[in-house]
Amino acid sequence: MEAPTDTSLTAVALVESSSRPMGVQLVNSRMTNKTSDPMDLVELAKQVQKADEFTRATAGSKLIVIADQIKYLQEQARKVLEEAKRNAMLHHAACNLVKKPGTMYYLYERESGQKYFSILSPQEWGASCPHVFIGAFKLEYDMSWTPVEEVEKRGEEFALIDKILNAKNAITDSTALMFGNSSKSNTPVPAVLKDISEK
Repeated sequence: MEAPTDTSLTAVALVESSSRPMGVQLVNSRMTNKTSDPMDLVELAKQVQKADEFTRATAGSKLIVIADQIKYLQEQARKVLEEAKRNAMLHHAACNLVKKPGTMYYLYERESGQKYFSILSPQEWGASCPHVFIGAFKLEYDMSWTPVEEVEKRGEEFALIDKILNAKNAITDSTALMFGNSSKSNTPVPAVLKDISEK
């Protein structure tokens, strides 16, 4: 009858031994392939099991990060689709004037259900406003529409983008000046920098 085995430990792969490594007969294979203490094998199995657990935990944490990124991208895709739907609806609203980017337009709805744009706000109409006011939208230069409550935030985003672009241009211009590649300035380039730029 076989002795019961401990199934809680992971199987350990040991290096095969050979009495003739690389074709050379060993003098005493028992001395070169010593048998170790049985407890060493148990410790080795525990170490392999622990490594497996760490591997699973590491893979799990990385997959959680990827899952969070997928959720974020799904949310961004949903927002893009909603904005595209709103932009399409607003571009198809009735309008008797040529729409110019950078201008605020006011959307109204007639009793018939027709939606139309006007350049007059409800405040300008006053009490004589003829139809139901839906909302105010600014036509951006990329032909997208921004609701009036998001105009300030969008302006800040555009200002930040302009700042980044201007900073990049400033870096490019200063680099060109340093290495004498700019025709914009007559500032003499130091001899040391000319030597560097010519190499």
